[in-house]
Amino acid sequence: MLGFSAVELERHPGDSNSMRQRTPCHGALGHRGQGGIAMPSVGRLVERDYADVEVAALKEGAEAAGLSLEAGLGLLGATCLDVYLNDRAFWRCIPIRVWRYSLGGHPVIKKWLSYRERALLGRDLRPDEARYVPEMTRRIAAILLLEPALDENYERVKADAYDWPEGEGGV
Repeated sequence: MLGFSAVELERHPGDSNSMRQRTPCHGALGHRGQGGIAMPSVGRLVERDYADVEVAALKEGAEAAGLSLEAGLGLLGATCLDVYLNDRAFWRCIPIRVWRYSLGGHPVIKKWLSYRERALLGRDLRPDEARYVPEMTRRIAAILLLEPALDENYERVKADAYDWPEGEGGV
């Protein structure tokens, strides 16, 4: 789990609504773009330092990956975000580099959330969808924590690659 049990959907104190109910996603995380395509919006994000309990979880996760806390923070970012789903609920402690992680030029978590905006989806967010964000966060964090080992492996494979003579199947 890499120590990211801290990334969960939170409710503000005094909010008695249960996550068993559907949760409206109207944190302005997405809007309908040209041709009706879902586009990510800014939304409400609060960047902050990690709390002590979150640092302890990060240390545990980094050590499980064979890294120091400092190396783990270097890979995940020195700050984290609280990402608001709506006025009452938010995901806390998404590491900044996890939030910014992109594939094909698309920020993964932000794009996923943009498709679940109430105005676009036509319904409230289901609890299983809300619970998927921490799962996605942990997976992306694991990829980022593996970067040094992946880079090392790539260099080792590249150094051991067969050097094809010209005209014998080489590129």
